[in-house]
Amino acid sequence: MTPLAPGALLAQSQPGDTATATLFTATIKTQMNLLVVANVTGTAATFRLHHDVNGTTFDSTNALYYGKSVAANDSMTVNFSDAGIELAAGDSLGIQSGTASALTFSAYGVVAPQR
Repeated sequence: MTPLAPGALLAQSQPGDTATATLFTATIKTQMNLLVVANVTGTAATFRLHHDVNGTTFDSTNALYYGKSVAANDSMTVNFSDAGIELAAGDSLGIQSGTASALTFSAYGVVAPQR
């Protein structure tokens, strides 16, 4: 099976605090293929990534990554495998940075064609 292309930039955020925030909410069926987490500081920082079906309640029950560390001045690519993560309308991806303003999150994917 051929890996999917990253697709278009669907969302980008650099949280200014350590609260969990919504990165992206699908309004129609969307396939999330890639997430790039860039640490723009000189100190390692951790993050959390959540996928909540039909909502924005981000907690340990819908965590995809929890306390994952990104080295100082480095980045991490999360490739959602060949199939991607399919988000239905109303599904959301949530992010949390362990250090305010340390991480930039960029999500790439493909929105389903309108019929």
